[in-house]
Amino acid sequence: MYLLDASVLITAKNSYYAFDRVPEFWEWLLYWAERGAIKMPVEIVEEIIGGSDDLAQWLGDKENKTVLCLDEEVDVGRVQEVLAMGYATDLTDSEVIKIGRDPFLIAYALFAPDMRSVVTTEVSKPNTQRANRRIPDVCDQMRVTWGNSFNLVRDLNFSTKWRERL
Repeated sequence: MYLLDASVLITAKNSYYAFDRVPEFWEWLLYWAERGAIKMPVEIVEEIIGGSDDLAQWLGDKENKTVLCLDEEVDVGRVQEVLAMGYATDLTDSEVIKIGRDPFLIAYALFAPDMRSVVTTEVSKPNTQRANRRIPDVCDQMRVTWGNSFNLVRDLNFSTKWRERL
């Protein structure tokens, strides 16, 4: 199962797969989400639907949200483990706010690390510390598999003619 970071959908909409240019991408996402191959934790979904653009509207659609949203509750202990081991044991409140919801995404992947992979557009910066750490580096430290949007597209074989290959 691929667990998507908000950056994946935001970058897709703004850069590669605009709704009006490549609607097939968004249909493809929902197709794989219906089959359980792609999901987004509710904490990550909430980041997007809190906005006011067409992506917030699309993901806020009840059917799309239901299909994409991972139907699980986070293990708070795992979130705390990600914060402590992936960022720092003595984070300040402002650092926790800066980190945002990334630890939730990684914690859901920790639930079944052999079967779940985090997908993000963030780029590794291994020398960053504390609240400035990036998802790929925290995933590496926590032994969680991760990849980028292009890995996802390749792995699940997206093309604008994807339906013809079914």
